[in-house]
Amino acid sequence: MFSRNKNTSKLDLEQHELLENAQKRVRQKKRLYTHFVVFLIGSVFLVLINKILKYGQEYNWFVWAITFWGFLFVLHIFNVFITNKFMGQDWERAQRERLVAKQKKRIAEMEKEIEQDLEFPTSFEPEPKKKLL
Repeated sequence: MFSRNKNTSKLDLEQHELLENAQKRVRQKKRLYTHFVVFLIGSVFLVLINKILKYGQEYNWFVWAITFWGFLFVLHIFNVFITNKFMGQDWERAQRERLVAKQKKRIAEMEKEIEQDLEFPTSFEPEPKKKLL
């Protein structure tokens, strides 16, 4: 009970982190697929409103609305599949490690400066006492 290996806690943390990352990716992809379905249904409704219900019939405004929405959908795809690949968990970890190393270096420099400022003479010899007559 008390002899539990400390490596297992590190392993548990890594597994927990991997699980959280996987859940995050699943949520991102689920939102993307939901966006795609809403985009398709919304596009059909825009066409129906313009052509069947004859709202703004003199101009095919649905083309611009669908084009704009499609552009937003492409940005969403780019964010989920491209940006996350280059700036995903590994990139975040590398950035954190780089910043921590930079902070540690700066702290070491500051400690060195403080030590130099507070440096006392290494050999302190008291002056010999003078005899009084």
